[in-house]
Amino acid sequence: MAAPMELFCWSGGWGLPSVDLDSLAVLTYARFTGAPLKVHKTGNPWRSPSGTLPALRTSDGEVISVPHKILTHLRKEKYNADYDLSARQGADTLAFMSLLEEKLLPVLIHTFWVDTKNYVEVTRKWYAEAMPFPLNFFLPGRMQRQFMERLQLLCGERRPEDEDELEKELYQEARECLTLLSQRLGSQKFFFGDAPASLDAFMFGYLALLLQARLPSGKLQAHLRGLHNLCAYCAHILSLYFPWDGAEVPLPRQTPAGPEAEEEPHRRRDQVLSVLAALAAMAGYALLSGIVSLQRAAPTRAPGPRSLRMAEEEEEDE
Repeated sequence: MAAPMELFCWSGGWGLPSVDLDSLAVLTYARFTGAPLKVHKTGNPWRSPSGTLPALRTSDGEVISVPHKILTHLRKEKYNADYDLSARQGADTLAFMSLLEEKLLPVLIHTFWVDTKNYVEVTRKWYAEAMPFPLNFFLPGRMQRQFMERLQLLCGERRPEDEDELEKELYQEARECLTLLSQRLGSQKFFFGDAPASLDAFMFGYLALLLQARLPSGKLQAHLRGLHNLCAYCAHILSLYFPWDGAEVPLPRQTPAGPEAEEEPHRRRDQVLSVLAALAAMAGYALLSGIVSLQRAAPTRAPGPRSLRMAEEEEEDE
């Protein structure tokens, strides 16, 4: 019997099954098609076989970490949300996917990763709480730099010297894009009628993240909330395809009872060993790079056991 397909993705929060755009789109497409996936939701990308999230481990052991390639593999496995689309609808899918990436994605990146107030109070806060120690010390900052580089690539040559002018231009185009999507959706349940397609999975990812996060600086969010059919569209998908996990948030791990309690010492041991290995690697890098040097000094008393404190990692399986 073939092994089940496994999807590794970011955990949920803000009333959503995942807080990551790509993870949310892949999860939603899988729900649309009924693809039999074993889902691992985690705040630790190092738990993924590719070291990134989302990632799909296929039934034959192949690992796919690009969202569009994950969807392509699911289609090959006969889980195709676009099977009944006409040639015209297929062309519309490509056109609107390009529109989302060109007009909405830059502003989403700016909203969550560049806007200082949003990044500090919402984005970095969530990832720092969801990630295990010591990853939460450096991974959010690394992710921010990667997203800022991606934003520069998306903007291309459209980079006037005045950053405020660029920001104003990006947000104006994003508002026009949302208005166009609202007009195109109209009163339909999904973009192409009564059945969801791949475009709906990506649209839901873009819109739901912007709609659900409690942003202290939400210029585009206010515009989206005024487009009532898009708000109802997101609420419909959440209630229909994520009725149990749409509101999940990272919770502190409680002490298990029953048979699971026997596994707790082993889990604690593995976590402590992981932390010690990470600290050793960081110390080794500091020594080799010359950041830290060793000198003879008078003996000092070793630190007490409380000097190594660790935040527990969250992982949820569906």
